[in-house]
Amino acid sequence: MKSHSEAMRSPIGRTFIPPPPVPSPPYGVQGLDPSGPLFPEERIHGGDFPAAPAPVYVDGDRVPDTFAMEAEVQGYDLSDFLTLAARNNPTIRQARLQISAQTAKALQAGLYPNPTINYIGEQIGVDVEGDKDSPGEFQGMTVRQRFVTAGKLKLSREKYMRRAHVSEHLAMAQQFRVCNDVRIHFFRALAAREKVQLRKELLKAAEDGAVTARELYNLGQATRPAVRKSSIALQRARLDVLTAENHYRESFRRLVAIVGVDLTDGLVSGDLMPEGEPISYREAVSLVLSESPELAAARAKLAADRVTVRREQVEWIPDIVAEGGAGYNFEAKETTAAAGVSIELPIFDRNQGTIRQAQLDLRRQQEEIRRTELMLQQEMANIYQQYLTALQIASEYDRVIIPEAKLAYQELLQSYKANRVDWPTVLDAQVEYFDSRLTRVQYLEQVRTNEVLIRGYLLHGGLMAAPGPTPPGHIDAVAKPR
Repeated sequence: MKSHSEAMRSPIGRTFIPPPPVPSPPYGVQGLDPSGPLFPEERIHGGDFPAAPAPVYVDGDRVPDTFAMEAEVQGYDLSDFLTLAARNNPTIRQARLQISAQTAKALQAGLYPNPTINYIGEQIGVDVEGDKDSPGEFQGMTVRQRFVTAGKLKLSREKYMRRAHVSEHLAMAQQFRVCNDVRIHFFRALAAREKVQLRKELLKAAEDGAVTARELYNLGQATRPAVRKSSIALQRARLDVLTAENHYRESFRRLVAIVGVDLTDGLVSGDLMPEGEPISYREAVSLVLSESPELAAARAKLAADRVTVRREQVEWIPDIVAEGGAGYNFEAKETTAAAGVSIELPIFDRNQGTIRQAQLDLRRQQEEIRRTELMLQQEMANIYQQYLTALQIASEYDRVIIPEAKLAYQELLQSYKANRVDWPTVLDAQVEYFDSRLTRVQYLEQVRTNEVLIRGYLLHGGLMAAPGPTPPGHIDAVAKPR
């Protein structure tokens, strides 16, 4: 064993200045000893750079120091999440309940009015000759019934059944929102998982670079600033891995929140590569304008508003109220009958204001359809541009950049084995190769996200409350729906 003073001297006799210390890993990762292993006689190896973080405690609870991707956890594919979302997402059930609510209104609106039974007693207790507390002049029962005219009940029931039809389209739109959100967050989680793997590969390259820098320094072929730069690169690579792992956890938990169940950390499995041929802009616009559930709901709402106008136009036609019954006339001492018919005269109130409001609602809904079409076209232009750009870039990375980067790395590796290039040049090529793969994953994530929106009628927001068929300001139910 050499003495310390001998170890501090270089082979050519000058005083050796030890290289800068290696920074400690994030969260105080142990195992990096910046002293001994960096001296000339003790070479650094890859095992001197453990990457496992030390335990971290938050509010007394220990944060797991083993990432879920390295532990034995259950894997889930896209179909698993879609099945779970169909069963557990509350907004899908809300949308179905909106249909049931409208059919219930239709049932109530079409029910015939109940008859009314009246008891009639006139001059009860009046004093008459020979009877101080007489039962009165007349006592009897009558029945009153309102006969609805002009088909009001049929029109009311049709109006709410058409609103139930609107709710069916809205429920379909809500299902697309949930399914699209599940797909988008699934692909984001899948991309996050691949980024973790690539970040770990880049961390290995950074560790190798740090070891190489110190070995070159030990041989007098690198400067202290170069070693410091390698330490910075190593620390950044570690932070990138931690960031990628945290991003994966966030993506998985956001996905689980959409599904509506409590799942522990798990793995997502699938393929980021798009399936099928790319869709053209003309096809995308045609698809959303012809099959969008939002547009179908708006058109169904227009039909419901037409029925609403017809219903309000007959509201002023008076119903016939008939009343009849029988009783005993104590004065005449015989059984008598009573009958009556009443009709409201629509002299002043012929429902003019409500008819006008319903007509304006109808015109507003016509404009709403056009507004929805334009909004979808505008949104499609933005989404399709992002989809096309990401697809073009990802394709070029697949076709040219990644194969070229891989070949460059392999050729430099062969040159290193033949002592024609140094090892840092090989490491730089390796880092560029992994960086290219990382960029490809980022663009593939954008491709899949925008592809889901384009093929899913631009619907997203799977946790927003399911909308009802009546926007604010429309005529809605009164005490009895009509």
